[in-house]
Amino acid sequence: MRMIRTAERLATPRQLSAVATLFTCLSLYSTAADAIQFPTFSLGRCDCVRIAGLDWYTDYDAACDEARAAKKMLLVNFVPRSGSADQRALEKHLHEHESIRAELDDYVLVRVYDDERTRGLRNGFLRRNRDRVIDDATFDNLGHTAGLAILDFQHAKNSFYGKMVTALPFKDGKYYRWANSHLEVALGLPSGTISQRTMVWAVRIHPESPQSTVGKMHPELAKGATKQSAYQASIGVQGHHNWETRVHHLVSSARVHGASEVVAESWENQDLIDSCIDCVLSWRHSPGHWGAVSRSHKFYGYDIRKGSNGIWYGTGIFAD
Repeated sequence: MRMIRTAERLATPRQLSAVATLFTCLSLYSTAADAIQFPTFSLGRCDCVRIAGLDWYTDYDAACDEARAAKKMLLVNFVPRSGSADQRALEKHLHEHESIRAELDDYVLVRVYDDERTRGLRNGFLRRNRDRVIDDATFDNLGHTAGLAILDFQHAKNSFYGKMVTALPFKDGKYYRWANSHLEVALGLPSGTISQRTMVWAVRIHPESPQSTVGKMHPELAKGATKQSAYQASIGVQGHHNWETRVHHLVSSARVHGASEVVAESWENQDLIDSCIDCVLSWRHSPGHWGAVSRSHKFYGYDIRKGSNGIWYGTGIFAD
């Protein structure tokens, strides 16, 4: 049995909207997934469909091009070809919540069936393999299953540009269970890598609403969390290694008055999402750590890395 080891040491304190005006059809959503043929319309070379009060591309490549050109985030909805209760619930949820649709106005949206294959041509070049879109390495953290994925085409100068930064599968995991509210949380996440954003997401979905991510994600603290998570993963040992030295550098580079750190490890052989939730659950069992995770801070940084031993190591760093 794994011991819950949470070392404890605290230092000092969207162009598609214009098209919509040309149509007066009612917003539709599926009551038996994909049993209804939704009306399509064209935007240039792209076919689009209106579902749940939102306009969705039906061509993944065209959606990526639009997101890149508009410098927007891209939300991909991988739809189960055979239909699913989760997909129906999501469409109903979007139809009923204007506030979520308003947030998605700033996104490019695309709807792709889970068995849809890539097209033979891309930018004039013949693709060798016409694999399923969902099997592209881009979507590894989605588990090659139906659900939602967010790709970042907004932050061009960052390492995560063009990559998936949030994965929300419909398939349940060890700890993860799909909920419509998870999309709302994801839409409010700070920019960052998928590991950073998933750690923050895991903190925010905890039922006790810990407040450590209410402040601003500081790039230096996030970098510090990434380095410490990577170090723990490289040696396969959880801990606040060299904290006394690291904290001085963090305080100086972040220009803050003090910093504190929490670390945790997951059970082995879990995926990213389950491991992030697992680390938050571990912190919940440590009074010292939960005191830091649950408390509001002016700045924070979170990240997680997987070691060769199959264990993920999470780190949170806070400053006021």
